[in-house]
Amino acid sequence: MLEKLGFHVGLDVSEQEDGPCLNIVTNESAVLIGKDGDRLEDLQYLTNRILCKHYPDAPRVKVDCDSYRAQKEERLMETMQSLAKQVLDDGKTRKAPPLNAYYRRLAHHALSEEEGVSTRSPKGSSRYKRIEIRKN
Repeated sequence: MLEKLGFHVGLDVSEQEDGPCLNIVTNESAVLIGKDGDRLEDLQYLTNRILCKHYPDAPRVKVDCDSYRAQKEERLMETMQSLAKQVLDDGKTRKAPPLNAYYRRLAHHALSEEEGVSTRSPKGSSRYKRIEIRKN
């Protein structure tokens, strides 16, 4: 699909605990990733829609580009751990940066095993929400 759009890409396929991952390798990663990974999210959505149409039982595929998503997830985990430490140190509630549903799940999971803090997502229908981290 990307080659038909004029991109020169390679694909690395790996199996992760949450399913298969397609890592797109290209010199044009900025164009494919988009602002804050928005285009990458769109590529993942399209890829999964196409797969489900042709293979209804296919697992959900994660799409990455030059390991952008993996690095973003790692930075998010570091940020969440730092916020949790601040909450434990001074007892003040902190808010994470605005996150989409996928990254909120990761953030909640990352701090679910952290003793002394709990997380909460605000109610509402907006796509991006800020998780609250508070002391137990």
